[in-house]
Amino acid sequence: MKHIGIVACSAEGAALCYQTICREALAVVGKNDHPRITLDSIPLARWMPAFDAGDYAGVARVMLESARLLASAGADFAICPDNSAHLAWDHVQAETPIPWLHIARVVGEEARRRGFRRVGILGTRFTMGGGAPFYRPVLDALAIETIVPDPADAETVDRIIFAELVDGVFTDASRDFYNRVIARLADRGCDAVALACTEIPLLVRPEDVPLPTLDSTRLLAKAALREALTGG
Repeated sequence: MKHIGIVACSAEGAALCYQTICREALAVVGKNDHPRITLDSIPLARWMPAFDAGDYAGVARVMLESARLLASAGADFAICPDNSAHLAWDHVQAETPIPWLHIARVVGEEARRRGFRRVGILGTRFTMGGGAPFYRPVLDALAIETIVPDPADAETVDRIIFAELVDGVFTDASRDFYNRVIARLADRGCDAVALACTEIPLLVRPEDVPLPTLDSTRLLAKAALREALTGG
């Protein structure tokens, strides 16, 4: 089995990704067994100044610091359970010592497999801003349209992520708000919604919302497990 490296950004999303790999492995690897996993967590406080400045070369420097550590620990490939970090993808790929899986590509392949044609994108202001800049080209290539919430909804979605979710705070009021945002995306013709922030699946319950959900965190974890076991 290949050794999985996790480049952690927020604790909540990285923990969910790690846990999902281990739980999914129970069925396909065996009891108490899973691929070797090394996780490196550089504090979110180190990432945020670059995010806020739109300095994605700076975000990449943080990611590459982790990638080099993971490579030295023996990881065969890397994943980052943080959607917004993928805005730095090109910078990372120019210098990475090991291959990566791209979270939007994983989500896009699942959307195509399930036959979706118009996907709403929920995430941080970085992920949603500019019309989902790293999701849109991936989904466009699959003939899937991307829709983001209107500006007022997007602002509150982002505020809840950074004021609550990254700190492990999950309230009924915030859950109800997200559910209403998803309902408005359904009204705009979306046939699915991508939970394109790795903490959102800890808040949104698929059974409560009017659209099928694409859980970016768990989909990335499952893709990493497949890569570790089969090479893709």
